[in-house]
Amino acid sequence: MTTQLTPLRFITAGSVDDGKSTLIGRLLYDSKSLLTDQLNVLNQAKDKSNKEAIDFSLLTDGLEAEREQGITIDVAYRYFSTAKRKFIIADTPGHEQYTRNMVTGASTASAAIVLVDASQLDFTRQPVELLAQTKRHSAILRHLNCPHIIVAVNKMDLLDYSEEKFNLIKAAYGELAEHLGLKDVRFVPVSALLGDNLVYKSDSTPWYQGEPLLTILENLPSIEEEQSGSEDFYFPVQLVIRQDADKQDDFRGYQGRIEAGEVHIGQKIRIEPSALTASVTEIISPKGEVKSAKRGDVITIRLDKDIDISRGDVFVAEYSPLTPSKQIQATLCWFDERALNPARKYLLKHGTQTVFARVSEVEQVLDIKTLSNATGEDQIKMNDIAQVRLNLQKPITATTYAENSAGGAFILIDEATYHTVAAGMILGLE
Repeated sequence: MTTQLTPLRFITAGSVDDGKSTLIGRLLYDSKSLLTDQLNVLNQAKDKSNKEAIDFSLLTDGLEAEREQGITIDVAYRYFSTAKRKFIIADTPGHEQYTRNMVTGASTASAAIVLVDASQLDFTRQPVELLAQTKRHSAILRHLNCPHIIVAVNKMDLLDYSEEKFNLIKAAYGELAEHLGLKDVRFVPVSALLGDNLVYKSDSTPWYQGEPLLTILENLPSIEEEQSGSEDFYFPVQLVIRQDADKQDDFRGYQGRIEAGEVHIGQKIRIEPSALTASVTEIISPKGEVKSAKRGDVITIRLDKDIDISRGDVFVAEYSPLTPSKQIQATLCWFDERALNPARKYLLKHGTQTVFARVSEVEQVLDIKTLSNATGEDQIKMNDIAQVRLNLQKPITATTYAENSAGGAFILIDEATYHTVAAGMILGLE
């Protein structure tokens, strides 16, 4: 009996009308993951429109505004499974106006399907020029360190399944991937509407020797699988549990989720920012006491000594190189309609800790059209991606985003409105 792989989170990305929602709908349909009422909705919509083809985007474009405008606005999450594994899909917007929504969906993804609408490209130009949003989303995926990219060259049926044109697109994106530093990139010729190379190999592309899209997804490792056992222990304290404080056997436990590494009874840990050490005497899971726990587990830890510990403190391995930092270098994706005010303090929420922060320097802002970085900027506007330096009021114990996404991610919050104005990925700590 084979062990089922851990669930895979993936997103779809690309430009408007690339067919992201249609691809997901067709994937659900062909993998027989739809309920009877969902099938009835599709068939009823087909009958009303008097069209031969089913509109699969109805399965994901759930908001009325999305259906009216023919675009995806919000991030739509869908769940399905095959005999081999479970999947969580985030159908993210393609329109530039909703880039911030795309960042939200991509932040937890182990893989991304980047759709390229082959029918929109000009093949008279060499090399082929990719659409701006394809470049923008690819750049965001690089900044978010998305480990696996699958380029689905869509609407191949409109190009008579031309191998030559597929190879031209493959070459153009390959050049973009090299420029951005994307690592694992795969290419699949598909027709989302007709289902070519989604669940089954298509007879229309005999020249394509690779696997269909679903097979590739079934065999990709998740972030949890790739990072399992390769990191030092990292545990932000969410809650300090006290019971019977007036009794001699006072219970004192520290609750949270393990974001990296493992812990076991008897292990010596270090508490930051105090740098004090203690040994683990008890680990309590939702199912009771356990001898050890790993990344992703929600647990309560008890220590062999009483230490002043509160929410926002972090437990790390005894000899972990992590130390509290008050200056960080980070990539910011700006969400707010109001531009960055360098003179203003923002709330920085990292893990379970919130501190005041100020952007001390805007080092560069990415020009998505040229993929070059503009220096000398002092403002960041909505949907901009920028590299900045921040000064914090109090030190935080963090990792870089490349080392651990949970320990290296943060958000900036407007103190007055409590709006989330930006999402950040830590590049370095000082």
